[in-house]
Amino acid sequence: MKRLNKIHKQLIMIIFMTACIVTSTFGQHAKKIVIYQLLPRYFGNKKTANIPYGTIAQNGSGKFNDITNRALDGLKALHVNYIWYTGVLAHASLTDYSNYGIKPDDADVVKGRAGSPYAIRDYYDVDPDLAINVDNRMIEFEALIKRTHTKGIKVLIDFVPNHVARSYYSKAKPKNVVDFGSNDDKTIAFSTQNDFYYIPNEPFQVPENINELNSPLKKLMDGKFTEFPAKATGNTVFSASPSANDWYETVKLNYGIEYRNGKEIAHFNPVPPVWIKMRDILTFWAKKGVDGFRCDVAEMVPVEFWEWVIPQVKIIKPELIFMAEAYNPKAYRQYLTQGKFDYLYDKVGLYDGLKRLIKNEPNADVNDISKVWKVESAGFGDKMVRFIENHDEERVASKAFAGKAEFSFPAMVVAATLGTGPVMLYFGQEHGEPAGISEGFIGDDLQNGRTTIFDYWGVPNHQKWMNNGAFDGKQLSENQKSIRNFYQKLLQITAQSEAIVKGEIVEVSSVKMNTKMYAYIRYTANQRLLIIANFDRHKAITTDLIIPKEILSIKQSRLTEDLLTNKKIEGATKHKIPVNVLPASAQIIQF
Repeated sequence: MKRLNKIHKQLIMIIFMTACIVTSTFGQHAKKIVIYQLLPRYFGNKKTANIPYGTIAQNGSGKFNDITNRALDGLKALHVNYIWYTGVLAHASLTDYSNYGIKPDDADVVKGRAGSPYAIRDYYDVDPDLAINVDNRMIEFEALIKRTHTKGIKVLIDFVPNHVARSYYSKAKPKNVVDFGSNDDKTIAFSTQNDFYYIPNEPFQVPENINELNSPLKKLMDGKFTEFPAKATGNTVFSASPSANDWYETVKLNYGIEYRNGKEIAHFNPVPPVWIKMRDILTFWAKKGVDGFRCDVAEMVPVEFWEWVIPQVKIIKPELIFMAEAYNPKAYRQYLTQGKFDYLYDKVGLYDGLKRLIKNEPNADVNDISKVWKVESAGFGDKMVRFIENHDEERVASKAFAGKAEFSFPAMVVAATLGTGPVMLYFGQEHGEPAGISEGFIGDDLQNGRTTIFDYWGVPNHQKWMNNGAFDGKQLSENQKSIRNFYQKLLQITAQSEAIVKGEIVEVSSVKMNTKMYAYIRYTANQRLLIIANFDRHKAITTDLIIPKEILSIKQSRLTEDLLTNKKIEGATKHKIPVNVLPASAQIIQF
């Protein structure tokens, strides 16, 4: 009888656990993932001096503590459910924290004054620039994680596996951790047991003609950096003299790939030391409460490593997500299936095609959109992260790109609604940030159109919404408020509409003869949404869209209206919908 009771208890527990898993899975996919990328260095910075190459004292730096409950409420209003905190890990910088045991790095191998967030100086530490109390910097970051979770938002951070800063040394590592390169044999170019690649008997040579030579940082540079023997540079350059266009401030890590006579020879058995060290780093941050990792240049690391490491880290925290910065469409499927990634960038494909349309380039064609979901990501469109801005790309409102935020609206509607996978926006995008000033290392923004990631800076349109920490948008112009309202409405539809979250897709072929207009239907048994994007900057498009036969069987039970404007569409029938799409705009019609 006791044994029977024990079996009953076990059965009840199994049923309960199964119910929890089902509930958790449903909850995870009940809404579309909406990712908001922000750099804490800029997000909370209230200073507006914006002196090119300015110091942290002159130009300021945002802190973890600046990302307050009010700020998070503002992001919640945009229907954000993941925040990608960019530049959290300690990276090479020229700012002096010697009083806290952190010396400034050598200016000859640092980009900008604040430094690149992707030249990691210590994988086990957070950047001191981001703390009110430098000694308590990890505690302040942990508090931010907790604050974010309390708002129902999950946390992503960068994982930078391919390279480290030339000055890498971990002060914050756990006692049992051995630093990269500590046990390397530096007399040979490659060893399966080495963490780095070497150029034996040759000293590292600082590249000539780097941007800072004509900057206020010149006085900090002597053209020398002591590294003997030289290590291979982060972008797989096996030379003691990398160029100014290389990732000269970083060192490439050795994942067991030997580069010999133009060939890549894999040595994965036994498991390379770097694999184990990287697994421990991921585990460390997962235990801190991080919910996922955006993996920098993931394709520069062997897919076999990802296949090995991701399942191991997910044993500790199964709900973790891994998002790969990936640029080779031919390798997408491999990195999802073999590599076990949850999501990949849709940059070379949808982003590039949309960019041509936004810029009104001669070769722009909406067929590029069709090609993406029908060919390039066919069968795994739900795994693609769509966007029109991030820290690597130009601001759409910049003169280098579109010159006006509204020109990107049809592209953003497509990026947000084309698939069931995540959509991402970059802080300031929702306020039309134009990035029109030269900040420092990045050079002339009028030509490159990016917000710097290398300098201390204030981001003007974002600061207007921030309003000195009130995060109420009261300094925004009417136009900027209108841009934010567009994003808020679009992302509400994106995050909550069943047809977008899990629906099928069918192209409306009746508009394919127009290279500036694209239309498709997202649908489930309960909802039908017609999405029409007009990329023509000058002409409205007026036409009758014929409903494809494959979805005519779905019951028509709702008012035909544009969800973006809540305007009723007059004259709609079961078989066709009359539309009038204004220049550079889009409609999401529920019918």
